[in-house]
Amino acid sequence: MTATMTSSTTPDAIAADVCIVGAGPVGVTLACRLAQGGMRVAIIDRAELPPMEHPAFDGRAYAIAAGSRRLLEQAGVWARLPMDSCDIREIRVTDGRPGQPPSRLFLEFGREDADQPFGAMIEARALRVALNATLYATPGIQVFAPDEARVTRTAEGAVIRTTSGRVINARLVIAAEGRRSPLREQARIPVTRLPYNQCGIVCAVAHERPHEGRALEHFLPAGPFAQLPMAPTAEYPNLSALVWTESEKVAYRQAELPHEAFTHEIRRRMGDEWLGAVTPVGRRWVYPLSAQYAQRYVDTRLALVGDAAHGVHPIAGQGLNLGFRDVIALTEVLVGVHGRGGDVGAPEVLRSYQARTRPANMLMLAATDVLERLFGNDNPALRLARDVGLAAVNRITPLRRSFARHAMGL
Repeated sequence: MTATMTSSTTPDAIAADVCIVGAGPVGVTLACRLAQGGMRVAIIDRAELPPMEHPAFDGRAYAIAAGSRRLLEQAGVWARLPMDSCDIREIRVTDGRPGQPPSRLFLEFGREDADQPFGAMIEARALRVALNATLYATPGIQVFAPDEARVTRTAEGAVIRTTSGRVINARLVIAAEGRRSPLREQARIPVTRLPYNQCGIVCAVAHERPHEGRALEHFLPAGPFAQLPMAPTAEYPNLSALVWTESEKVAYRQAELPHEAFTHEIRRRMGDEWLGAVTPVGRRWVYPLSAQYAQRYVDTRLALVGDAAHGVHPIAGQGLNLGFRDVIALTEVLVGVHGRGGDVGAPEVLRSYQARTRPANMLMLAATDVLERLFGNDNPALRLARDVGLAAVNRITPLRRSFARHAMGL
């Protein structure tokens, strides 16, 4: 990603306040919010965006917290979703073993704990369509995709050269490229990684009874098993997404099982009393799980957002939502500075962004790591302690509601 710098006043160069590298959900939403705040934005991605709009149901979905939904509404993305979302109105947290009934001690977040849904489930393909449509419809954004960036940063500004021959002069470059961010590596920002030696199996199931907006987080010795309510389709009137954690070897073996055997393994974990008979539909996906965090989020004329800055275990469904919290914080900082005529890439501006985001993100990473280690085992003493803990939180209404609001991003 490095390049020899030439003059930042190159003829015919494109002038931008911010250049975002990476057009995933976090990068696109940030681009839209900054442009809405009056900033000139360039966004670059290696992939051609329209082909990323997969038309067929593939079983993947996002859990969008209430605060993240508000952000997507403000960005204009939510209104462009081509299919319905599904509100999450209740969440039950249980503990158990495969093939056995869950513990009678549980934690449940209900409708009385919040004045709005805890979040919403949207299909991955629907979010991609809405992001692409909003990106091209928002004034003030120039999109370069497919294209690649070579970035040079100095104290005065940044020059971005693309493989298509374009030159962009920007005050700030934002890395939204994901966990293996080349811009982060170019800046030599150290990263600490926490391997879990686990994989998540992601798929969808049709079921006999309606879910009524209820989600399940069932902790098992190998890792959490989550059922998340989805909106109905013409083919599947009762539909849910599953995120199922196993050790690496077991996960790949389970994901390759024949249909009936795979269905049996799901039923051993879910039971039939909850949603009735279940049937897997769509594709099965297997993703290695780990956590990581950058030692800092900023460098000269550079800010990290989303997975380029942090990655957490999916045990609480907060990965993408943490990235959206970065967007909220960075938008407030940059739009405010820009409105005052300031330099959006100045060191004190970037320090302000880091101070607003990194401590809270580190707390979330630590919390998800502790949860995984506490619940991802079969130690009898720990099982009793965590079950009693769940039941205690369930009985203390103010504490339960505080947990709910934090998870909602409010």
